[in-house]
Amino acid sequence: MSKTITIEPVSRVEGHAKITIQLDDQGHVLDTRFHVLEFRGFEAFCEGRHFQEMPAITSRICGICPVSHMLASADAGDRLLAVEIPDTALLLRRVVNLAQIVQSHALSFFYLSSPDMLLGYDADPATRNVLGVARLNPELARRGIRLRQFGQSVIDIIAGKRIHPSWAVAGGVIAALSPEGRDLILAGLPEALATATSTLEWFRGALDNHTMEVDTFGHFPTLFLGMVSPDGTLETYGGRLRLMDATGTIIADQLDAKAAKALLAEQVEPWSYLKSPYYAPLGPVDGAYRVGPLARLNVADRCGTPLADEELHRFRARASGPVLASFHYHYARLIEILYGLERIGQLLDNADALGTDILARASRNRTHGIGMSEAPRGTLFHDYTVDENGLITRLDLLIATGQNNLAMNRTVTQIAKAFVDDAHLTEGMLNRVEAGIRAFDPCLSCSTHAAGTMPLVVDLVAADGSVLQTLSRPS
Repeated sequence: MSKTITIEPVSRVEGHAKITIQLDDQGHVLDTRFHVLEFRGFEAFCEGRHFQEMPAITSRICGICPVSHMLASADAGDRLLAVEIPDTALLLRRVVNLAQIVQSHALSFFYLSSPDMLLGYDADPATRNVLGVARLNPELARRGIRLRQFGQSVIDIIAGKRIHPSWAVAGGVIAALSPEGRDLILAGLPEALATATSTLEWFRGALDNHTMEVDTFGHFPTLFLGMVSPDGTLETYGGRLRLMDATGTIIADQLDAKAAKALLAEQVEPWSYLKSPYYAPLGPVDGAYRVGPLARLNVADRCGTPLADEELHRFRARASGPVLASFHYHYARLIEILYGLERIGQLLDNADALGTDILARASRNRTHGIGMSEAPRGTLFHDYTVDENGLITRLDLLIATGQNNLAMNRTVTQIAKAFVDDAHLTEGMLNRVEAGIRAFDPCLSCSTHAAGTMPLVVDLVAADGSVLQTLSRPS
């Protein structure tokens, strides 16, 4: 008879989810599903708030990438004011976003994914964690701690708070960078750069041990979406979006947030609170796309910093076109750490970094504005509609994790078909399925929301476990 294998919860990811693997009568994998179980309603309870409050409110969506939400929200506010923010404000927003990417990528790689790569996918789950990494390779564990510490320190110095800052606002930022703060950041860069480069050397040396994972952990063609500058250089804030197909052909380029979001549609599945965005002209199958570090390195012509460009050349040598293996999100994450550190140094070497013209003042001039930033996990959209008083009447958050949902589901199916054997089922087989999700570093708390009508089922259960009543809302 057919059966279903359930992995619950999915471990070492941010948020709560499960994976179900459906087997046929012979025990072969038919399909898998990645179920996101938690539900959050930021859109609903933000209605009626003033758009100027939104950067502070939406930074509370996530404790890992609060900066990304604050900056996307502030960018939407800039559109509602219809202003160009001062150069210094844009520069400092970019630095803080890069620091966010550095610290979040360090958390993902060293804390959540390195246990599999260092200890093995079949290792004892009791030791296959960051503490096991610290025992076996204390230097690698120390690198993760120090890189994350550096990124958070930069956020603290500039934005005044490491977690949930309220520093970016519509029109700019509320505090300038002091010379002492800049010098403190620059003083920490050499150690951080040395840590990033040595980790990349270790990772390259370990890649030969993961050829099967590279081939099976989400290796398939999709579209890719990421931010670039006008000349095609990698950008993470204040740039435009580029959409590329799996052959490297650019489908659309230099899109602002409004133009890009107009090309996207969302599909709702009854078995998950996480929607599935896709490129609307091609539909949900051919229009599936990936965002995040792998996508950003695929769509960009160059990083624009010397060490990262050298590593990008090595990265691209692994494929004849765009790198399609989702396992290489890990590699791309390390390259972006290196890029982020170099780029922070470049930006802080600019005289504008210490400028005091940091806020453009204006009243609401539009009733609709869409902002965006490149969050660690990919492109993030904040779409606000306001009334004449600036109060939110409609809010839509399009989160990076959601945009990877179709690819994540396809990834776990590919891995399950390659590794899961019902006749000889092992914990390591199932861990590989989980590891496919970890490659995307999903942030599930960010990505489930209340725009539109979400499927919802509530069971009223008696003390003896019997279901007394079921209430449902259709999708």
